[in-house]
Amino acid sequence: MNVLITGISSGLGMGLATTALKENAKIFAMNRSLPNWHKGKGQLRFESVDLSKFEQIPTSLDLLLEETQKLDLVVLNSGIICEINDMKDTSLNEIDRLMNVNVWANKVILDTLFLKKMEIKQVVAISSGASINGNRGWNAYSLSKSTLNMLIKLYAEENKSTHFTSLAPGLIDSPMQEYLCSVPNDKRFSPLQILKKARNTDQMPKPLDAGEFVWYKIKELFQFPSGSYIDVRDL
Repeated sequence: MNVLITGISSGLGMGLATTALKENAKIFAMNRSLPNWHKGKGQLRFESVDLSKFEQIPTSLDLLLEETQKLDLVVLNSGIICEINDMKDTSLNEIDRLMNVNVWANKVILDTLFLKKMEIKQVVAISSGASINGNRGWNAYSLSKSTLNMLIKLYAEENKSTHFTSLAPGLIDSPMQEYLCSVPNDKRFSPLQILKKARNTDQMPKPLDAGEFVWYKIKELFQFPSGSYIDVRDL
């Protein structure tokens, strides 16, 4: 099984890649730097790329997939979060920064893969509940993830031989949570308190546990129409 995953250094990406390697999948990974956790764990090919620099992506994919014409699964996992703040206090530069990494880098990846006439069975874009709930403070992140959902829906309409899903993976104790749980409590941003209470409980699993759970749930996504947004907790 050939699997392309972006963002494997930590969090869900690390958990997914670790589980996939245990299942004897061949991993093609794109990340800023090669993490140490992978050593001795299976077949992993890696290319370093800064996804905010779109011009790097096609070359990196060409090198990464030079001997590959088929991908069973593409997981568009890389993502960054904004500073928790009101929309009026969020600059257009900050919105652009998140949109570039969380959305447009994925467009470049998909365009490059399809231009290469790569046979792709399934694409899963890692979304978030923030893409639909509109909670105050998540501004640029919510905008980027809701746009990602629509991007995936549009690609699904254009590529009928590939199954597309936007998947919200639930709470995961990742570096993103490190930041969110460090933000001082503010009654304007009520979800912060919920996240802090969930941390170190079963409601917010560690990356390896979450990755294993999501990996096996990905197989169930074929029961839904291509282009759907699904929350993994509803599976």
